[in-house]
Amino acid sequence: MSENPTSNPTPYNLAPDEKSAPVMAYTETSMVWGDVIVKEVIRVSTWLRTSMIPDHLHLLNARSLLITGGNPARAAFFKELHLPTAQIIAFHLIPPAKDPPDYDPNEPNRKLEPVTLLVGPFRLDGNLRLAGKANLAKYIDISHELYTSLYDVEISYPGLPSLGTVRVPFMLARMAGAIFATRKDPA
Repeated sequence: MSENPTSNPTPYNLAPDEKSAPVMAYTETSMVWGDVIVKEVIRVSTWLRTSMIPDHLHLLNARSLLITGGNPARAAFFKELHLPTAQIIAFHLIPPAKDPPDYDPNEPNRKLEPVTLLVGPFRLDGNLRLAGKANLAKYIDISHELYTSLYDVEISYPGLPSLGTVRVPFMLARMAGAIFATRKDPA
């Protein structure tokens, strides 16, 4: 797919083997978003699960929304921002940007399990892809990955409903930074 360079101008130059992608990252106290520049071969949505994970996420044209109890949320703007990846609890491409699914939907003996993750002040309602006979408790016991994949996720900040919700087809969540829960069926 070729892009019209005048339809999406950027203030930075890309090398022939690079691309930019809009991403959003969540920490215990903030939501940060902007553009990352990566090599063309990098799949940005799963980047943090690879051996190419950077020590700091370098965001250009960045915005940061500090979430604190007493103050209204206001975005701060930065030409560039360097976020330690050790602080990132959740990460995704900003729609409409997306990667193709990272699994075969026709793979036998797999299921999507509805879950809720609490990530700092954020609530993530989505699905985990599990073995057919597994459940959330078994998954957490045997999974030793740094980030896990979530599918068809709705992200909200219950402390400030006016922020609305973000819906993404795929995101990563840090296993050690999230509280996992199964959703109760509505009565």
